[in-house]
Amino acid sequence: MRYGFILPDMADATPRALADLAYEAEQTGWDGVFFWDADWNHSPWITMTAMAMRTSHVRLGAILHPLAWRQPWLFARESASLDQISDGRLVAAIGMGATNEQDFVRGRTRFGTPVDRIVRAELIDESLEIINGLWSGQPVTFQGQHYQLDAFQMQVRPIQKPRIPIWAVGVWGKTKSMARVARCDGMLVSAEAPVAEIQAIQEFIRNQRTLTTPFDLVMEADTRNDTPAEACAKATTWAQLGIGWWVESMWSPGITLAMARERIRQGPPR
Repeated sequence: MRYGFILPDMADATPRALADLAYEAEQTGWDGVFFWDADWNHSPWITMTAMAMRTSHVRLGAILHPLAWRQPWLFARESASLDQISDGRLVAAIGMGATNEQDFVRGRTRFGTPVDRIVRAELIDESLEIINGLWSGQPVTFQGQHYQLDAFQMQVRPIQKPRIPIWAVGVWGKTKSMARVARCDGMLVSAEAPVAEIQAIQEFIRNQRTLTTPFDLVMEADTRNDTPAEACAKATTWAQLGIGWWVESMWSPGITLAMARERIRQGPPR
């Protein structure tokens, strides 16, 4: 099992300070350091670039990118550029984007992006096809319901082959959602998920996934209220059940740089 840490929403954080935290995490034994992608926060691409310049071997990424609200050709360009800067350490974690009642304006967010789940799912599926094509370096012609490209080609390509690993949010029991997961390289799951559900997901991936690239189950968890022994026991249990990544997350409000630094210095629950 590998261990990651998500740098949370912190009012006193700057990209430079977040890069310093990424450096500390690498020195403390974490295997991955992740940010997130929100319109009101620092740019994930600039922040992760700063993190890449301060680190040498941790995996980097944003958990997660609301791909339904991002133009796929720009996502492909920015991710490929960052993969080069980081010497092939980027992970692309994607989802549909969270919505809540205060964001709704006649069925769309304040920025005019769609909130309908079916539409967002269609946007993600089209985006993934476009991004994979552009990462290959070949000209992409695409005629979809939402996006159209005519022999568009990028000069920048990722270092990683055959592509940057893609982790996706999936909903177990939803056919289209899990079919999308099977086309990716990892699935984000919760530490609250029943063991039987995790085992069913693993069986589905073994039987339905046709790609030969590695596939990881990525578990978000929060062990701040656990003793080191309790946290280690939890992580070990899930590792034995096949979880590939244990990602610590501190999503509660009011988190500060000092609080995040304290948890990072405690190290992963190995």
